[in-house]
Amino acid sequence: MMKNISKILVCLTVLGLVGTSCSDLEQFNVNERNITQEQLEVDFQHVGSKYRPIFESIYQYNPAWSYQLQQNLNADVYSGYLTPPRPFVAGANNTTYSLISGWNNFIWSVPYSNVMNNVDAISKLTASEFPTLHGVALILKVEAMHRVSDVFGPIVYTNFGDLANAGIYDSQQEAYNTFFADLDTAIANLMADIDSPRFVAFDLSYGGNYTNWVKLANSLRLRLAIRISKVDPAKAKTEGEKALSQSLGLMETNADGFFVNSSLDHPLSVIDNSWGDIRGNASMESILVGYNDNRAGSYFDAPTSVAGSMKGIRGGLPLLPGYGDELEQKAAYIGFSAINDNIHTSSVQLMTTAEVYFLKAEAALRGWNGAGDAQVNYEMGISTSFEQHGASGAAAYIADNSSTPADYVDPVNPTNNIAAMSNITIAWNAADDNETKLEKIITQKWIAMFPEGQEAWSEFRRTGYPKIFPVVSNQSGGVVDTNIQIRRIPFVDSELSTNPEGVSGAVSKLGGPDNAGTRLWWDTGASNF
Repeated sequence: MMKNISKILVCLTVLGLVGTSCSDLEQFNVNERNITQEQLEVDFQHVGSKYRPIFESIYQYNPAWSYQLQQNLNADVYSGYLTPPRPFVAGANNTTYSLISGWNNFIWSVPYSNVMNNVDAISKLTASEFPTLHGVALILKVEAMHRVSDVFGPIVYTNFGDLANAGIYDSQQEAYNTFFADLDTAIANLMADIDSPRFVAFDLSYGGNYTNWVKLANSLRLRLAIRISKVDPAKAKTEGEKALSQSLGLMETNADGFFVNSSLDHPLSVIDNSWGDIRGNASMESILVGYNDNRAGSYFDAPTSVAGSMKGIRGGLPLLPGYGDELEQKAAYIGFSAINDNIHTSSVQLMTTAEVYFLKAEAALRGWNGAGDAQVNYEMGISTSFEQHGASGAAAYIADNSSTPADYVDPVNPTNNIAAMSNITIAWNAADDNETKLEKIITQKWIAMFPEGQEAWSEFRRTGYPKIFPVVSNQSGGVVDTNIQIRRIPFVDSELSTNPEGVSGAVSKLGGPDNAGTRLWWDTGASNF
């Protein structure tokens, strides 16, 4: 400010001395801390600045309570990964299927506000002039929005940004078909200029390496192809084989995994360490402890209040008899296993290479060309996951043909005790039928994807695996079958109030009532083979 005033005084002095005019004084009213559009465009900041909120809103990092509502108190819990020790709202909450609409708004609003809006802006700036930047935005868009569709079913996707049709939902099948088309465009754009350095300054995952982005796009395509393999096997095979045959391939090593490297704290570290609002789930204990899985120590801390290497909490706990309030019950369970700090680092996991090997294993079971051998992929998935987490003993684990999930014992409230849901073992057996092989593949994929609850919940709904414990208390009023478990989240209040016609159209494309018991398009409920 003082510098600008000095300039003005100099100009006035010159005016008085020589009787001539200075240039427009308005230029000195500009705050030098502001960056002009022209300055932004010199190094593509007018585009690049829009990527960070996309990366950090696939699920939202800050504030942590936003992530807690966007994913943690739904998918992370429904997947069998995690459980809050506190029975929020006296036990009548999402975990007991008494769904709280205000919580669920975040599942919808965060990706639309921070992902779709920014991708739309990037696309308008880059689609024709900077196609590689557009390609990365499309991959991020698919990664974010397939998750939203896998929660609700129909979503606003192809019509987003179209003022005339902005409120019209796509069916889930239409959305998935467009996901595949967007990946086609993204890969073509990147392949045309694969060595361009333009994205280096804005990339929170791969340092601007477009080869890695193509591998991610191929791996994401395979994930989505497997997802629809029961409902549309022909389309699934076509898309899966396209992913398997693309020249740059899929993720192969742990260095290829999709992680977002943000300067912000992992939201789970806040929810877990600072608030004590999340702990391991009893299903994780049953499977990890039953299998003597050395990854357990990388995933969870030993409990502080009871004996054992890990102790989880049953999902869907009500406010139990004998506890005066939520905090008293929380105090009884907060000493169970917290998440290990190795998991909630500032590098946030969204897709692992281990997952890709398990996708290939299932693709091989389904006879897709280029998938390789199911057993080889299955065992590579396990060993890659062990390597990712610095766990020893992968070879012995892979050969274990006797360990099975363990019964669960609640040392605080024995009424929550429950027998293991499965007797599936680890070692591959070529003589097993495809259903048994698939249960092994999905169970090991579920272990390897931790803590990414959204993908784990989706795969549980699609396949029925792994077999996780049902909720202790089902407060859905009969809408959700306790044994089948929750299938989706209903459309949110913000859409019901601002876009009622759009929601009405979405419900007609859903294939059932707008409630938590209705299966999504790819969730057929039919046999896996």
